Amino acid sequence: MATVEHCLYCFETLAAHLEKRTPMTLYQVQASWADYPKGLDDDDEVLHAESASEVDDDPSSDERPSSSSATSASAGKDKLSRPRIPVLDRLSNSNSRSSTPSSTSTTSLSPSTAETTPSSSSNFVPIGLHPRRTSQRSSTITESPLFITWNTISPSSHIKNLRGCIGTFSTEPLAEGLKSYALLSSLSDTRFSPISLRELPSLEVAVTLLTDFETCADPLDWEIGVHGIRISFYARNKRYGACYLPDVAVEQEWDKEETVISAMRKAGWGGREEKWREVGDLKVVRYQGRAESLGWGEYKRWREWVDEGKEGK
Repeated sequence: MATVEHCLYCFETLAAHLEKRTPMTLYQVQASWADYPKGLDDDDEVLHAESASEVDDDPSSDERPSSSSATSASAGKDKLSRPRIPVLDRLSNSNSRSSTPSSTSTTSLSPSTAETTPSSSSNFVPIGLHPRRTSQRSSTITESPLFITWNTISPSSHIKNLRGCIGTFSTEPLAEGLKSYALLSSLSDTRFSPISLRELPSLEVAVTLLTDFETCADPLDWEIGVHGIRISFYARNKRYGACYLPDVAVEQEWDKEETVISAMRKAGWGGREEKWREVGDLKVVRYQGRAESLGWGEYKRWREWVDEGKEGK
C-alpha cells in the first residue's frame, strides 16, 4: 500500500531535480520519517480526555474532547500511528466533469483515466484523481505497478486540478519506480507544461499502488468505487486499450456500461454506442488501487526538520 514516505520521496525527487541538488534516497526518507514528530502528543491528549470522560462524573470538567476530536479519535485504534497531514482527498476536481483527455503517444498510466495508441502498451496516461486514504502508514512492499499524480490546489477555493500523471502497469521496484515516475509525471506529461520550481508550494502529490488484478468473466463484472478497469479490444484490425482508476466512475457518476463505453471512446473507438459489445476480443481486467496523498506544506515542514539536523535526536 502507498505510504506517506512514498509521497515525501516523490516531492523530494522533484524538488531536488528543480533545485539541482542530490535527493535523499527512499530508505533515507523512510528512516527520517520514522523519527519525525507527527503531532501525536495532541492525539494522545484527545484519547486521554475521552478515557477520562468515561470515569469522570463531573459535568463541569473542561477536558472533554470537541465533537470533531471525538469523531477523529473514534476512527480506530490505529489513530496513534497516523501522522497529522492535510486532508485534501475530499476536495473536488474542477475538471473532473468537463475535461476529456487528449490523445498522446506517451506511454503512461493515469489516476483516473488512461489511453494508449492503437498499438499495445503496458503504460498509460491519466486525468483527475481523488486518492483515498486507504493505505497503512507502514508497508513491507518493495515493488508494484504504480502511478504518480500531481495536482495543484487553489489557495482561495481549495479546488484540486490535475497537473500531471503518469504510471505503469508493470511491476516496478519502488525506489526506482517512484523516482522515475515522479519526474516523468511532473515534467513529461504531454498534456501539460513541465512543473516549475515556483509551482511547488501549490502542489499535492498522490501515489497509487495497483493491486488485485483479475480478468473479468464479463465486461461489467466489477464494482463501481472499488475497481478500476483496463480494457483491450480489436476494431478495424487494430488493437485498442485504455484504463480508468477506481475513482473515475464515481466522480463522473457513470454506471458500469457508461464507464466501459467511455474507456473504449478514450482508446479511440468510434463505433455506435449500442454496438460496444460487438467489437472483437473485448477483455476487461479489474484491479484495485491503494493510494496516499500529501501536500507541499507537510513535505516542507518535514524537509526543514531534516535540514535543521533534528534526525535521530
